[in-house]
Amino acid sequence: MRRAVLTANLVLFAVAVAFGALKSEPAINLDAPAIHYNTATFNDPVAQLNLKIERGEIHLKFNGPQGYLRSVLDALNVPIESQLVVFSKTSFQSDRITPANPRSIFFTDNVAVGWTHGGPFVEMAGEDPKEGMVFYSLPQSPKAKVHANRDPNCLPCHVSDRSMGVPGTLMRSVYPAADGTPIESLTNYLTDDRSPFAQRWGGWYVTGLTGSMPHMGNSIVGPDGKLVAMRPSGDRNLNSLKGEFDTDNYLSPYSDVVALMVFEHQMHMMNLFTHMGWEVRLALYRDQMNQRAPSQDKATQHVLRDTSRQLVDYMLFVDEPPLTSPVQGTSGFAEKFSSEGPRDDQGRSLRQFDLQHRLMRYPCSYMIYSDAFDALPDEAKSAIYERMWTILSGQEKGKKYARLSFDDRKDIVEILRSTKRRLPAYFQPVTR
Repeated sequence: MRRAVLTANLVLFAVAVAFGALKSEPAINLDAPAIHYNTATFNDPVAQLNLKIERGEIHLKFNGPQGYLRSVLDALNVPIESQLVVFSKTSFQSDRITPANPRSIFFTDNVAVGWTHGGPFVEMAGEDPKEGMVFYSLPQSPKAKVHANRDPNCLPCHVSDRSMGVPGTLMRSVYPAADGTPIESLTNYLTDDRSPFAQRWGGWYVTGLTGSMPHMGNSIVGPDGKLVAMRPSGDRNLNSLKGEFDTDNYLSPYSDVVALMVFEHQMHMMNLFTHMGWEVRLALYRDQMNQRAPSQDKATQHVLRDTSRQLVDYMLFVDEPPLTSPVQGTSGFAEKFSSEGPRDDQGRSLRQFDLQHRLMRYPCSYMIYSDAFDALPDEAKSAIYERMWTILSGQEKGKKYARLSFDDRKDIVEILRSTKRRLPAYFQPVTR
């Protein structure tokens, strides 16, 4: 049983097939002197929750068919509106997961919680600002000690070229059979905000409106080997999951399309922060051992240049395909998410949505406010800011950056100047 619980940690966010031109990254040595992942004292949200439980500051309550789920979400400040529902058998609990008994995932900017009805544990993944994602399971038994357990045996599935060689989380889109089994012969996709809309959410329930834009959600593979809508009517647009399965066992009847889009953006953004942080820390350690100044080491400068360019492109959504129809969620997630700020003196926020032509109204990731960004080495943040300013000031003339209009660049800089602490002084108002 213990082995089953540990193995289940591996697959909360199991993935396959790298997206597009994403480079294959060899796994970084977790025990490298500049990393120490296996022996680190973590400071992710779940580790903090464990400490509060041990101190008696928080008492988790076991309640109903969800067990500890609602209490865990409350303790971690994870909104129920963020619920995502996946019915593909892409978890160790695949024998429990079907379209009639799907798995739920709830999330914030730095933690995700997974739950399967009838499952023996609540799954959690928390982002340590320095070390990346850490994976846990909480036994669903009121008789067991209330503690989220961590074990390094989960890492083989979460440290690979698909996670950029660091402990990471990604999102998988599959072609599911009628019982939720992924049909691997029909391929699958690793999705983020750069993915074509038509490749997203295979094996997931999706609630909300996507207009004329097709996606793979709410569908199974039919006898002819092609995706067909699970509803007899053929309609893949769902306002609610009521009627699709017994939602009375769940905290919410939604799997919100806007939450899905935010989640897939955030998964890769987290990996980029961890990847750059680790690569730069390793380079700085080598410089220290060789008594070299980082500014004079070509290899270190190469690492800073390449990782910052990759991260900043993603942070500014330069490869995001445009929406060809408006998107609208149904759970209230969009309203809750965008209300959290921070806002400038004009009321603008990087958490505001567009959803008419693109995901965010101001195309700069809200993850710039995250602890993971702030915990990056100073040399890494300097390289990121320099690259951001090259693009936002208009100095970068590359064709793909033309999608950032003058107003986009001006607004982003104004918002950052008002809301981002320790922004470099050279971020001055953008002029034509």
